[in-house]
Amino acid sequence: MCGIIGYFGRENATPVLLDGLKRLEYRGYDSAGIAVHTSDGVAIRRTEGKLVHLENLLQGEPVSGTIGIGHTRWATHGRPSETNAHPHCAGDIVLVHNGIIENYDELKRFLQGEGQEFTSETDTEVICHLIDYYHQREGLTTTQAIRRATARLSGSYALVIMDTREPDRLYVAKNGSPLVVGANEEGAFVASDIPALLPYTREMIFLEDGDYAMLSADGVSMADAEGEKVTRAAQHIPWNPVMAERGGYKHFMLKEIYEQPLTMRDALAGRIDRDQGRVDLEDCAPLYEGDKPRFDRIVIIACGTSYHAGMVGKYLIESLARVPVTVDLASEFRYRNPLIDDRTLVIPISQSGETADTLAAQRQASTLGALTLAICNVVGSSIPRASDATLYTHAGPEIGVASTKAFTTQLVVLNLFALDLATRLGRIEPNVLHDRLDELVRLSRLVQEFLDNADVVKSTIEPIAEARSVLFIGRGANFPVALEGALKLKEISYIHAEGFAAGELKHGPIALIDHGTPVVALAPRGPTQAKVLSNIEEVRARGAFVIALGSADDEALRSKADIVIPLPDVGWEAMPMIASVPLQLMAYYVADYKGTDVDQPRNLAKSVTVE
Repeated sequence: MCGIIGYFGRENATPVLLDGLKRLEYRGYDSAGIAVHTSDGVAIRRTEGKLVHLENLLQGEPVSGTIGIGHTRWATHGRPSETNAHPHCAGDIVLVHNGIIENYDELKRFLQGEGQEFTSETDTEVICHLIDYYHQREGLTTTQAIRRATARLSGSYALVIMDTREPDRLYVAKNGSPLVVGANEEGAFVASDIPALLPYTREMIFLEDGDYAMLSADGVSMADAEGEKVTRAAQHIPWNPVMAERGGYKHFMLKEIYEQPLTMRDALAGRIDRDQGRVDLEDCAPLYEGDKPRFDRIVIIACGTSYHAGMVGKYLIESLARVPVTVDLASEFRYRNPLIDDRTLVIPISQSGETADTLAAQRQASTLGALTLAICNVVGSSIPRASDATLYTHAGPEIGVASTKAFTTQLVVLNLFALDLATRLGRIEPNVLHDRLDELVRLSRLVQEFLDNADVVKSTIEPIAEARSVLFIGRGANFPVALEGALKLKEISYIHAEGFAAGELKHGPIALIDHGTPVVALAPRGPTQAKVLSNIEEVRARGAFVIALGSADDEALRSKADIVIPLPDVGWEAMPMIASVPLQLMAYYVADYKGTDVDQPRNLAKSVTVE
């Protein structure tokens, strides 16, 4: 979950490393550091806390050289501190690491028995000492020592390594954690994620597990796990550096909320033919023989926000296509001996395409014979590469830790998949399909209209910001949206919030209601509204302060709620994409009002690349 960067070129490495770390700080911000080959050897600068502390240190203790590595940390082993910050070193080996070494205790005991002295609490330091051990004790070259050391590692790693005796190259190794490489006429770059390299190139190579690489004056050379030289095809990334900047917004999260009308359109682009009234998902062709699906059932696996999108997907697919769907938390999937076979379609959903739990679950499903369809935002990332087919969400870079536009574009793609499957199976009438497609096209305009009047959401923030606990309720496809609204609020405001299926209130959760407890109720017109109105009456009778989302002209709803946030009238299939936007804004305004760190909330990182 950490961010790492390496640079070999003609320019001073320090500004390149700092710029890259700024673009990667969403991956971790417990500490930061750089190491640079200087005329006097390798200089290391590290600080606890956010990147600004490292910048301040470098103003007083500058370093200059044309080769360097950098790291911004999300702590897994060892508390946040300067001592535990990367880069770590042992002997002549200096490196940065993203991942978790699961057998580090065993290796540390071995190395201590061989006289190696440790200075940190991290699992990463084991790697430095292990490489140094094979280098010094067995006389191996740096490349040989890296290969011997990584062969003993259990877990995940993305490594960028310097040898103080070799000021003309950087070494790279990958297994289970993401790494992307790029180059231009000025030098070569390696980083955890695309945004760090966007100012320099849009042609990027995604390393495969087991790959090794070397950055030198000759460019980038690569070898596979067997040591054979390989060439990986570069992928063109259609983003630009401006897309990864705030663009005048106070926070990335707010910018990304306001980008949703555009990203919804982008998610639809080239995938529907309104004149013909059909969906065109060419990328899903491997899942079918003609129009006949190669699967009888679907399992969706995901974590966090993507899991909530998967829950909405279950409602859509089962209702429209009448194919049975199970939704699993990826972190639990592998540990229950799942019933998967060659007639199962597994859909892993991940914004980054690097979510460790989801990737591991996907690999298990593939081993059991399942087809896999990735729903992902990042082109060429690990989950799409391991899939039979991929539907990209085209949301562009999402920097804020709390996911917004990635969620709504996942819902758009799930709608398209459900409609396409229903069409292939002959389970949707042409006129109904046409209406659904028209509604999907209208979504971006409806969301834009809501955002143009977003101040209505600000009226809700004071009772929420002062509350100890907030409940979110919904029914049907709006139940997962309630879960997502609660997640957004707790992620960035640190207020305890829970989402519930509204019908479950009286089976326990209603005991949480006290005088003034805010309850956010999703109550748009539709097949479940009458039941939700009854649930609102139940919590009002017990003193709740009700903030309802529903139709602007719904007098029955206005008579029961303290505040109504108006939503446009759309079908139930489209409502989750509309209703999630005010909940995102609600969380944002509350967090901003409380002064919490909106884009980098405590204890969280954007890409969860460790289990």
